[in-house]
Amino acid sequence: MIVLNGGSSSGKTSIARALQESLPGTWLTFGVDTFIEALPGRGDSLKSGISYGPDGTVVVTEQYKRLERAWYSALHTLAHSGANIILDEVLLSGGEGQRRLQSAFDGVPMLWVGVRCDPEVAAARECSRGDRVPGMARLQASRVHDGVVYDIEIDTAARYPEACAQLLADFVTSKRYSPVETE
Repeated sequence: MIVLNGGSSSGKTSIARALQESLPGTWLTFGVDTFIEALPGRGDSLKSGISYGPDGTVVVTEQYKRLERAWYSALHTLAHSGANIILDEVLLSGGEGQRRLQSAFDGVPMLWVGVRCDPEVAAARECSRGDRVPGMARLQASRVHDGVVYDIEIDTAARYPEACAQLLADFVTSKRYSPVETE
């Protein structure tokens, strides 16, 4: 399993899609956006358990956390059944979130990738997307990395998604790191 952790609008989803084409074998990609899309109102309902402050702050309830654990359990089953997974994540709690994922995916080899992006570049991307709460990208740009230990880090302000994906694919298939089946 490859975990891409970075703030909103840092380029994780574009890298995940490019990685699917760059890596040997077949890879499934899931992300926090996949999970939020499955929630009531696509995350815009009170029932979803997630809300956004006017400054881009994300607040989640215990109900959200319970559903997230169930989602991770389903992904854990996929990984243990032989599926190669790229997880596109925003670890709002940094290192605590990493420990939570490591526990949820116990027994699954994980490659941790820090997807970094200059806060101003991420904010500009956020603005051009138009589907995010203004301020979210800038707020998350460094916070999601606090206390997280990575195998490799990439800077998406300096490279296109395809170049980042190729760098990661080379890393995964090299002798430096090989936790996954790449038949």
